[in-house]
Amino acid sequence: MAIIRATLSAKLVMHMDVEIKQKKVATGRWLAAIAVIIAAVCIIFYFTGRHSCEGPLAIPPTKVTVQKPQWKEIVDYVTQTGTLVAYNSVDLVARVEGYLDSIEFTDGTFVKKGQELFVIQPDTYYQQLLAAQATVAAQIAANIYAESEYERQKKMYTQDATSLNNVEKWLAKTQESDAEIEKAIANEKIAAINYSYTHVNAPFDGRIGRHLVDPGNLVGHGTATNIANIEQIDPIYAYFNLNELDLIKLREAAKAIGFKPEDINQISADVKLQNETDFKHSGKLDFANTGLNASTGTLEFRALLENKDYVLLPGLFVQVRVPVSKPAKQMTIPDTAVLFDQIGAYVLIADTNDVVQLKRVKLGGIEQGMRAITQGLTANDRVIVEGLQFATPGNKVNVTEQASKN
Repeated sequence: MAIIRATLSAKLVMHMDVEIKQKKVATGRWLAAIAVIIAAVCIIFYFTGRHSCEGPLAIPPTKVTVQKPQWKEIVDYVTQTGTLVAYNSVDLVARVEGYLDSIEFTDGTFVKKGQELFVIQPDTYYQQLLAAQATVAAQIAANIYAESEYERQKKMYTQDATSLNNVEKWLAKTQESDAEIEKAIANEKIAAINYSYTHVNAPFDGRIGRHLVDPGNLVGHGTATNIANIEQIDPIYAYFNLNELDLIKLREAAKAIGFKPEDINQISADVKLQNETDFKHSGKLDFANTGLNASTGTLEFRALLENKDYVLLPGLFVQVRVPVSKPAKQMTIPDTAVLFDQIGAYVLIADTNDVVQLKRVKLGGIEQGMRAITQGLTANDRVIVEGLQFATPGNKVNVTEQASKN
């Protein structure tokens, strides 16, 4: 028994010695790998100009481009979202009862004023017009006979060849005949109007939508039938609202220029679409409502815009820009240099030691990509215009100065 125990103890000791030797070998390998890495780093440092492996590797300053503010003539604008509305919009309706004979246009095309668009059973109404014209001719003939007989009766009365009663009877007939002529002429005009309604023409130059009734259908039975819609979109309106403060600014600017209320159409109002960067569509104010909307605190305005190329379409949302000051020299920087956070607008500048500093600014108008700065900058500030994403306040930067064009 003692022999067995001694044998087991010897085997256990041998097994532990093997494990210890394996751990020492593994540790040695790790140390060798670390030594190789350290040696490689030192070699890299040596060839990059560093002859010591001691201390962290210095990060070179970030490269940025700076520009001093420029002085430019800037107009202060107020910008609001507006909606485009057709200059004229008409629902074409069937004003007489009948079957729709034909459609004389292509859906969605531009039509000219007076162009025939629909034809509604014209033959029936043409015959009614002919009958009315014949009635007028008959009444005129009857009137001629009545007046002739009246003149004859008067002459016979002077010769005691007829009674006064006959004279008065023919006088009444001539008067009645005159009234019948007037009635017949009125009926003829009504018949002519009804006949004209059988040909539906464009009331103005514009773009027509799709037809709402197909040929062969009965229209105008009992009520007017809507058969299409036509809109005039050149020129076109843009409706928008100004709040009370912007309204006061606009009125003060107009007063300073010497404008009177009737001169509203001399105030410019430029428009840009949602995918455009510039206000390339020029127009003039056309209308201002009589008072502020009590629920919104805004006043409705309308601008009139040319639309020769039909880019502007009714229903589109647009940005409307209206000037609220005279052109004045203001300090400007590229609009892309202006940054925003929860507090407001700010810019990054490089001070005399090329260290990035943050400056809060108050913004003015924008013209051709240049933003007016009304407060917060001096003429000698070096505003960072490129490399903003790498510039951090308090860090040193490598500055390249861009020339300003005043």
